Amino acid sequence: MASNSEKVSYHAGEAKGQAEEKASGVMDMANNAAQSAKETMQAAGQNVQATAIGAADAVKNATGMNKK
Repeated sequence: MASNSEKVSYHAGEAKGQAEEKASGVMDMANNAAQSAKETMQAAGQNVQATAIGAADAVKNATGMNKK
């Protein structure tokens, strides 16, 4: 039969393991959210860049600077 201190030690170890597992899951979720935000920002940046290039080309065309 296990002593009280052995039981307490066992339960403390169980609680620690569960806390570490939960923390790992939270970190995975945070990493996934960060990766998603990064990808969204990269796509937005590419859209802004494409829009700026299109606007510059429109100005060049309108002012006749785009003729070769």
